[in-house]
Amino acid sequence: MDFKKEQLLEMLVQIAPNRYVQALLIILLFLVVAKVLDVIFTRVIKGWIEKTKIKLDDQLIDIFHKPVFLSIILFGLALATERLAFNDTLFFITLGGLKTVAVFFWTFATARFLKLLLNLVSRDESRFKLVQTRTLPLFSNVLILLVTGLSIYVLFLVWNIDLTAWIASAGILGLAISFAAKDTLANLFSGVFIMADSPYKLGDFIVLDSGERGAVTNIGIRSTRLLTRDDVEITVPNSIMGNTKIINEAGGRHEKFRIRVKVGVAYGSDIDKVHKVLLDVAKNIPNVCKNPEPRVRFRSFGESSLDHELLGWVTKPVLRGKILHQLNTAVYKRFLEEGIQIPFPQRDVHVRSAPVGKADIESYEVEK
Repeated sequence: MDFKKEQLLEMLVQIAPNRYVQALLIILLFLVVAKVLDVIFTRVIKGWIEKTKIKLDDQLIDIFHKPVFLSIILFGLALATERLAFNDTLFFITLGGLKTVAVFFWTFATARFLKLLLNLVSRDESRFKLVQTRTLPLFSNVLILLVTGLSIYVLFLVWNIDLTAWIASAGILGLAISFAAKDTLANLFSGVFIMADSPYKLGDFIVLDSGERGAVTNIGIRSTRLLTRDDVEITVPNSIMGNTKIINEAGGRHEKFRIRVKVGVAYGSDIDKVHKVLLDVAKNIPNVCKNPEPRVRFRSFGESSLDHELLGWVTKPVLRGKILHQLNTAVYKRFLEEGIQIPFPQRDVHVRSAPVGKADIESYEVEK
């Protein structure tokens, strides 16, 4: 590499003895090289890759195309800077700035590549049981932290920053931060445990112990976000999510959700007819599952009604409110058509007049 570099410089000296012209020629040369490679990538290689059925190669070209192009230009600028023979301070600042730009671009490219690799690995759950769709956010966040930490370390080396003092003070600083940001750290560790244990995943409908119900839209390191049926986003710290009871309506063997319609009929009603009508209503609602089939249960003898419960399943928990509305409406209409009475509580109040005369009061007390 050094031999080729010396050959290039000797050739430039012969062409243009002025060092500023030489620096300009170096920049132009590497711009041309970068442009030629860019054309080869975009027109030749990418055109050939687009004809293949594999999408991975297309994504790799999109990820690394820009960093490679910029790295060639930055390398040319570094050679031109070296040829200009700046003083040590200016040369160090200029070269450090070029390296910093390169580190930033390659950091983003590496993060995108690792995310792509994780997505591919998570699809093959038979071979990679640890990396699955539900644990993907955990590994993605960990990789981002690692790549960011490594890029910061490289930047320290680029600017010749002594890491010994930083490492020595890291223990004291970490102790101070642990006390000052104990809530943040609690959320951080709870987020890691939630992603690893996976009591819920993205898209699940969950009900918190405090009563909030919504779909999980984001599981982050610090908090979990829910979107309610009113399109209101709720952000809950992970420390709370990790220490509260959570009902996952989409959990279990499948995502189907059971709904219950409680209805009472008057004493003396033909309960066989009531059962038939309720089942017929449930089977005529399009979004009620046929498997498992709807069923009716006679629950209890109420004070003024025979209490029944219509049980059915819907495909997704998000449909609960809509299906309950349809079932309640259909049951009420069919009961009116079939002459089935839905009773309401009644109370008989008997008022007894108090005696007004003294004799009446005495006779009333004697009778008591």
